[in-house]
Amino acid sequence: MSGNVSELDNRGLEPPQPMLRTLKALEDMGNGDILIIHNDRVPMFLIEELRQLQYSYEVDPQPDGTAKVAITKK
Repeated sequence: MSGNVSELDNRGLEPPQPMLRTLKALEDMGNGDILIIHNDRVPMFLIEELRQLQYSYEVDPQPDGTAKVAITKK
């Protein structure tokens, strides 16, 4: 059984806003929920944070150079 899916568009924001918005959104979500974020680039610092939090994620680079990341909250 999968959880709810939410999307967050972080394009055009200055760091660290994309990471802060993403972590805040994850805080408000339930376990098993999925958050899909769309960033201007692959969010390397966020990915490190997700590893530490032990969230699973999948990075999907886009043809225009942006990146989508699907994060599953544990």
